[in-house]
Amino acid sequence: MQKVIKAMGLVFGDIGTSPIYTLPVIFLFLPPTKENVFGVLSLIFWTLIIIPTVQYTVLAMSLSLRGEGGTLILSEILRSLLKSRKRLLGVVTFLSFIGISLLMGDGVITPAISIMSAVEGISYIPGLRPLEQMEVVLLSVLIAFGLFYFQKRGTEKVSGSFGPIMSLWFLSLFTLGFLQILSRPEVILALNPLYAIEFFQQNGWKSYLILGEVILCATGSEAMYADMGHLGARPIKRAWYLVLTALVVNYFGQGAFLLNHPEAKSILFEMCLNTFAPSYVPFLILALMATVIASQAMISGMFSVVYQAMFARYLPIMKVKYTSPELHSQIYIGSINWLLFLAVIFIMFEFKSSSSLAAAYGLAVTGDMTITGLFLITIFYLKKRYAYLSFAILTTFTTFLYFISTLFKLPYGGYWALVLAGIPFTIIILYTQGQKKLYHSLTFLSREEFVKQFSKFYKENPKISGKALYFIRDPYSFPPYVIENIFVHGIVYEENIFVSLIRKNEPYGITTSFLEEICPGAKLFEIAYGYMEILKVEDILREQGIDERVIFYGLEDIETQHPIWKIYSFIKQISPHFVKFLNLPPAKLHGVLTRIEL
Repeated sequence: MQKVIKAMGLVFGDIGTSPIYTLPVIFLFLPPTKENVFGVLSLIFWTLIIIPTVQYTVLAMSLSLRGEGGTLILSEILRSLLKSRKRLLGVVTFLSFIGISLLMGDGVITPAISIMSAVEGISYIPGLRPLEQMEVVLLSVLIAFGLFYFQKRGTEKVSGSFGPIMSLWFLSLFTLGFLQILSRPEVILALNPLYAIEFFQQNGWKSYLILGEVILCATGSEAMYADMGHLGARPIKRAWYLVLTALVVNYFGQGAFLLNHPEAKSILFEMCLNTFAPSYVPFLILALMATVIASQAMISGMFSVVYQAMFARYLPIMKVKYTSPELHSQIYIGSINWLLFLAVIFIMFEFKSSSSLAAAYGLAVTGDMTITGLFLITIFYLKKRYAYLSFAILTTFTTFLYFISTLFKLPYGGYWALVLAGIPFTIIILYTQGQKKLYHSLTFLSREEFVKQFSKFYKENPKISGKALYFIRDPYSFPPYVIENIFVHGIVYEENIFVSLIRKNEPYGITTSFLEEICPGAKLFEIAYGYMEILKVEDILREQGIDERVIFYGLEDIETQHPIWKIYSFIKQISPHFVKFLNLPPAKLHGVLTRIEL
């Protein structure tokens, strides 16, 4: 039960705060007639069944690598199944780039809409004058600043309270919804999907526009699969069925309240005020805490995604701070944190209200869901799991419909979702293509040729006492900086250890081994690590009895006239080298510069 409560705090913050703004946004332009209310409630119910329940809880969570989930995991599973089909592997990689970028774009909008929607509830406090629009924005910015400022201290001390707070939040949602359903029990009939079908028949093309707002009820579904490795599939599934019950009851309660009070705007807050006025302020405080927790989960998820992308060599290296000695998922990336904060406050000032911001919300989420669905279809087809395949086709078709519906939001602010996702996507493409171009521009020595030259050089030249480390990517080829340092500069130590870092397809686990002494004075040492591991190379070296005197690594001085490669060169210059990412002693580090023309 403890893990179930923990899951409520760490996993369901985003989807759990959707009731604050989903129905108000839908009925902003839709008349709250009985037919419309029943149709929308039916759409919400079946959306919650098809996307978070079937696509993520049943289908996606049946696939994992060592218990880990997420878009990157699905791409790794797909890679292993496709093996040597290079074209398809390229498509999978490209879709992974899009998925990561969409998730990053969503990471800007989620904190903004969550915090603003809760702050707007302050206007309903009895005896308090309604807040001006700019006051809502400034107060939201202040809360966001506090949230992002405290990221560097880590959330380990306070994260234990997230579960109980969110559990209380879901209990409150259930209670409020249940009490309202008692006043209009006929809303339960909206469970029938015929009401959703009739809604489409009555509203025509307008119903497709409404779909773009209905999807707001399912935002955050992807967190269930992404966080599977932290908590395990079973606690998340159990927690979801409790959360699903609370959400459905609350949405149907809001529908009942809207039928009784068609003039209602901020439905959830007005519903609380109408049900039991003295509880409004505590409920509002609880709502604010829930939105902060939802935002926190998104920020932590963003750090994890960026960390995975760095180690997958999709993004340049950034400085990482580990905020917990026990949990390796607790990390802080300062550059991402403050860039995200600036983007969040920009979006707050740009849209000024949660209802306006809803126009930008949904496109990135549905795009990511559709990519997940395509991965699921391909995996189940290749694994010949045809029952799962049929459900995957159904859910992917549904998410694709939602994605198409969100495209109608583009002229009204939806383009910001593409702009926000386009920035990391451009950086990923520039960096990966630049790395590929750089790698092909370097002249490597084969292992056989290196051994031949090194053996002769080692025998004929004086040696410096002690051990020297060199980092190389491939144990069968030696980069130019090694050749230049040893053969051109004449720097050779008594022992020269060439360390190869190999990223495994699994998220966790570190294995080390001396491959062999390739020739007198030269050894190969391999460290294979999971892509979610926090590498402490210095500790690994000590365990193997390696006490190096100096650590060499390669630096590239890029010369180019091409504007694209100039941008890539600038990205390389402002990014710390990967050896600094490994927390090695600075006094031992020596960069060897190689001039490259692109």
